Amino acid sequence: MPLVYVVEDDAAIRGELIEVLERNGLEAAACETFDHVVEDIQAAHPDVVLLDLTLPGTDGQFICRELRSVSEVPIMVLTSRVTEIDEVLSMNMGADDFIPKPYRARVLVARIQALLRRAAGVSERKQLEHNGLTLDLSRSTASAGNKQVELTKNEMRILALLISRAGTIVSREAIMRDLWDSDAFVDDNTLTVNINRLRSTLEKIGVTGYLTTHRGRGYSV
Repeated sequence: MPLVYVVEDDAAIRGELIEVLERNGLEAAACETFDHVVEDIQAAHPDVVLLDLTLPGTDGQFICRELRSVSEVPIMVLTSRVTEIDEVLSMNMGADDFIPKPYRARVLVARIQALLRRAAGVSERKQLEHNGLTLDLSRSTASAGNKQVELTKNEMRILALLISRAGTIVSREAIMRDLWDSDAFVDDNTLTVNINRLRSTLEKIGVTGYLTTHRGRGYSV
């Protein structure tokens, strides 16, 4: 049974989330103190982390960044802080999804299940190769020749999607859905930033011109 680890300081909301998760066939655990959140998450070995942004003595975005630096566990931000900057920062810190409060239980569970399916799919495919570039999904690295570079989570997902559909144009909407399960929470500028960062990262290993932009249509490799 998949384990969802809840990081939420409001006891009533925390209890409600645990009840919703367990009622839908998921195992749930939570922290009640927030001094060592990342360590507590790692000790629990969850399949998904449900993370609030406003926490006592710390900030959810800081926790997101610290956790992403040591773990590939899917992170879903669930918060009442719903400004565009909070959403963009959360994604750039390594979050996989962003849901505003108040949440709808069915939508929340569906998005968690989508994260679980996506994580399972990535774990099944360890390595992708195309046109001289090797993408190691288990290590989140790209290599060409004798050079190698580490990718962020978003860079890896974009590259994996494009390579898996090599030779075809992948629309911006399809990339956003693959990254965040819904393009409703991501604007075009956020995706453009991620694409440009991926290009810059690939240039570090001498790979230039690998991603082709098809104006008004999408991207291809």
